[in-house]
Amino acid sequence: MQTILVAVHLLLAIGLIGLVLIQHGKGADAGAAFGSGASSTVFGAQGSGSFLTRATGVLATLFFATSLALAYFAMQGTEQPSLMGADTVTPVTQEIPAPISEVPVTPEVPAESAGGNEIPVVPGK
Repeated sequence: MQTILVAVHLLLAIGLIGLVLIQHGKGADAGAAFGSGASSTVFGAQGSGSFLTRATGVLATLFFATSLALAYFAMQGTEQPSLMGADTVTPVTQEIPAPISEVPVTPEVPAESAGGNEIPVVPGK
């Protein structure tokens, strides 16, 4: 059922795109006023406005209905996971840090060899 609905939805989408591309814009009527030969069209002298507008409305309504139906079927197929479910809990392992005696320590530098807190002087300035 869902596969048929997806196929119908796809056909409606393609048909809707085609109908929108066939329709002419509001500015196209200005050319007809200067004798573009609107009486020799397939849809007659009045043009195709009302037919294409109604067909687009029908296809848009069917497209919307199939979208809602597909959303309904998609929600029926999924199971909502429980936030407190025992099957989703995974044990957490934590690495124990090394004892302080095994942590390497930098050797102490005597204060007289380090120069203390004196600011170095640049020669020549």
